[in-house]
Amino acid sequence: MLRRLLTYFRPYKGLLALDLVCAFLLAGFDLFYPTITGNIIDIYIPRQMFRELIFWLCALLGLYLLKAVCKYIVTFYGHAMGVRIQTDMRRQVFQKLQELPFSYFDKNKTGVIMSRIVGDLQDISELTHHGPEELFITAVTLIGSFLILSRSSLPLTLIIFAFIPAIVAAAVWKKRKMNRAFALMRRTVGEMNADLESSIAGIRVSRAFTGEEHESGRFEHANQTFRQSRELGYKAMGEYYTLLYLLTDLLYWATLAGAAVFTFYGSITPGMLVQYILYVSLFMNSTKRLVDFAEMYEMGMTGFARFLEILDCDSEREVPGAPDLPPVRGEIRFRDVSFSYEGEEGEGQKAVLRHLDLTVEAGQKVAVVGPSGSGKTTLCHLVPRFYDTTEGQILVDGRDITQVSLSSLRRQVGIVQQDVFLFPGSFRENIAYGRFDATPAEIEEAARRANIHDFILAQPQGYETLVGERGVRLSGGQKQRIAIARVFLKNPAILILDEATSALDNTTERMIQEALDELCKGHTTLVVAHRLSTIQEADKIVVLTEEGIREEGSHQELLEKGGLYARLYNSQFAAQG
Repeated sequence: MLRRLLTYFRPYKGLLALDLVCAFLLAGFDLFYPTITGNIIDIYIPRQMFRELIFWLCALLGLYLLKAVCKYIVTFYGHAMGVRIQTDMRRQVFQKLQELPFSYFDKNKTGVIMSRIVGDLQDISELTHHGPEELFITAVTLIGSFLILSRSSLPLTLIIFAFIPAIVAAAVWKKRKMNRAFALMRRTVGEMNADLESSIAGIRVSRAFTGEEHESGRFEHANQTFRQSRELGYKAMGEYYTLLYLLTDLLYWATLAGAAVFTFYGSITPGMLVQYILYVSLFMNSTKRLVDFAEMYEMGMTGFARFLEILDCDSEREVPGAPDLPPVRGEIRFRDVSFSYEGEEGEGQKAVLRHLDLTVEAGQKVAVVGPSGSGKTTLCHLVPRFYDTTEGQILVDGRDITQVSLSSLRRQVGIVQQDVFLFPGSFRENIAYGRFDATPAEIEEAARRANIHDFILAQPQGYETLVGERGVRLSGGQKQRIAIARVFLKNPAILILDEATSALDNTTERMIQEALDELCKGHTTLVVAHRLSTIQEADKIVVLTEEGIREEGSHQELLEKGGLYARLYNSQFAAQG
């Protein structure tokens, strides 16, 4: 896995090299200062070497200016490299999401996918920037200071360095405990916010049922849970910093005590004593870097593993080099088609369609009706290959749809669903989704045919008016007409109308139905409907149940049979009467 992560550095080898060189110089500057300080105390001041003193003081000043330049490069270009790697990863995972089958989105929550694209990649970005730099600086500082101090007194150096593994281990142990506590705190914040949001959103219901006391009790429970988790987090934070400061002070004490004894017996000079104390500060900074790196590495590699889980998922199946589907007349044949959804983990597959045979002639309007759960929508989703059949074949104009490219197949299929999704852009942008290269005149003509043109012109900015997130500013009927305008603009050979009017009132339904009737002219159309009044003019009606196709025929033929369709029709109209 680490090898795969390193491949993302290849396009930025120059930036990585620059970052590491500057990090090396920063570590070198830090190592240089204690040595010069020791020489000033032991040599230049006692011997009154004024020129040398001024020279090294000026040299230190110059090095500090160079250090500032290196710090800027590491901070800016290092972060820029991390952001660029993060951008590449985000582009890669987004492109992968465009290729994943619909079954992946059925099994994974949108919030979880979002957290992987945003949160996990942020952790990876921190690792890709700070990881190499922090590890490099720490290694140079510890190795360099050990070599320099060993020349002064190897026994004292070994005594001091013996503390470092214990300090790092203790700090990592407490830091992980603190991280777990703060992770729990973040979860409780999310839960409390969710409870608060539901209480505010449902305040009319709670007051109507005099549930204020109940809601207050729920909130108080969440509030106390948050308080306890917060206190637990601060307790762990207190333990971590207390231990870290105690170990730091003990290291300073051990250094001072050891260096004082060695100085007392003449093993080291007073300048070396100061030098040792200054290097202890470098040790502690390196120790903190190691602790931070351990945490950063753990979070970054965990995020990278979750990132790879998406990249390693199987994409939609497509024959390599599959030819494009040429323009079609629209004949659809289902040959012995079976389909099963994948169950939850530990469950088997759930069969929806079993050995179904159906032919839809080119230009024919076929309605699919039946009880809920009989597979009506699933049947329609198999045509554009949102899902692939478990068994059997689907042919369009005699060509197996699994043997042509997905994009060419889907360009010739248009869908209007019950739940219309609008993007948070303008009316023009949402209609143009039907065909991105459409001219403004073509977009407006599609809107006219969908009976939405006049409404759009009445808006403050006309076609440039924003529809709001998911079309929040529009009614259900208006959103449906936008969806219909998209399909008018696309002008596909095959239409799928999936419960397109089921959630609308009667007046709006009549307006939408007029647009749909216009849309269906000259196209092969599959209609899924619960309101049987909307499909009486269909060329053929297919009654689908869990066992397969129960009945097939025109509206009048099925009524005369007196079967399931007739019972559904009579019960629906009896309820309306």
